[in-house]
Amino acid sequence: MSDLQTYVATDGDRMLEELNHLLRIPSISALPANAGDCRRAAEWVADQLRNLDCEVKLLASDTHPVVWAKGPAVPGKPVVLVYGHYDVQPPDPLEEWESPPFEPTVRDGNLYARGATDDKGQMFAVVKAFEAVSRGGKPPVNLRFLIEGQEEMGSGVLFRLLDERPELVEADAVLVADTQYFAPGIPAIEVGLRGICYGEIKVRTLKGDLHSGLYGGVAPNAHETLVHILAKLKTEKGRINIPGLYEAVQRPAKAERDAWAKLPFREREFMRDEVGAKALTGLTRYSVFERLWGLPTLEIHGVMGGFTGEGAKTVIPAEATAKVSLRLVPNQKLKTVERQLIKAVKRLAPKYADVSFSFIHGADPVLVDIKAKPFELINQAFEEVEGRGIVFTRSGGSIPVVPALGKKGAPVLLAPNEKLGLDQFMNGVRVFGRFFELLGE
Repeated sequence: MSDLQTYVATDGDRMLEELNHLLRIPSISALPANAGDCRRAAEWVADQLRNLDCEVKLLASDTHPVVWAKGPAVPGKPVVLVYGHYDVQPPDPLEEWESPPFEPTVRDGNLYARGATDDKGQMFAVVKAFEAVSRGGKPPVNLRFLIEGQEEMGSGVLFRLLDERPELVEADAVLVADTQYFAPGIPAIEVGLRGICYGEIKVRTLKGDLHSGLYGGVAPNAHETLVHILAKLKTEKGRINIPGLYEAVQRPAKAERDAWAKLPFREREFMRDEVGAKALTGLTRYSVFERLWGLPTLEIHGVMGGFTGEGAKTVIPAEATAKVSLRLVPNQKLKTVERQLIKAVKRLAPKYADVSFSFIHGADPVLVDIKAKPFELINQAFEEVEGRGIVFTRSGGSIPVVPALGKKGAPVLLAPNEKLGLDQFMNGVRVFGRFFELLGE
């Protein structure tokens, strides 16, 4: 343990400067204009791993490759597969950034940049932990890395790769460092992730746009029709109006809900400081945690069509599209929910409109078994480094590839790092390094 402390104290500034190099690369996977930046980020990560005596390959894509790496062989020791991603979401709206999103800036002990927490910071902490326990000899365990470049848009490249080469996920434990502490000083292992079904609802009511002065009052408006459909898909109180959707939903066990109730949480502060709203909505007879972690959702992300420019144009739009998603909870299946949504949309469509749903990406939900030995060891690592063990929570978000990572039966640990406090980044290096040591023992 003292060796890890010494390493972090001695090399901390260098590690942060290296992380800043990665954070400066605008590897936005959703934007074609940034494809070259995604490739550059992949090559940067690959170089880091090569410097640690890893065998490294860039696989499956020229623009958004999966970085696969194999550490030095340690016969007789467990195999740990580390998953992360180097791509980031678009930084819009830019006016809300206090400093440029791709120019890392330290304020009040925190590092601010797009990707600092999702997921470059967490992923890099694991890489540096591997470096810390490997210097001067072989690491305590056999390390494998799968670092992808499309997590923020559905992991299509990685899914195709794993379909062709399922042996890449063979391991004794899978470490996913893409989550956060529940609160400062309270590390959490997320035992559940919601799945997602993302797509577009498209409505066409006319052969072409029409003038509202000449045809208003008789011509069916695609935007109006779409709005009526969207409004009927969910009640004002938050219940999703898709027949059969809730049949597979299993409420979290009372013991789990009771544990959530003991977490330090102030609903009013959460509403004001994190959500930034005057009220919390949804099925309010359930707790905030259950609404976030244990219930499905339906959200409208954007509506397109008609005229949205400056000035006035009295158009009756012939076509309108809404981007929507459903978050799924354990026991629901993506393919089933997709069929249920399509059926509901068609049921709500008026006879005069052509209405369709186009699937874009999705993933099944995840609920992991916490009885495996690696969970005990990562708890011990946090106790030694942070002075307290982990709490078990769930996440309302999705990491689409997690079910595939555990397909061979290895326990999947959704391990946290902070958002990105400099002290917590350093502790992350120590925690993950200590976990590797304990697992090797």
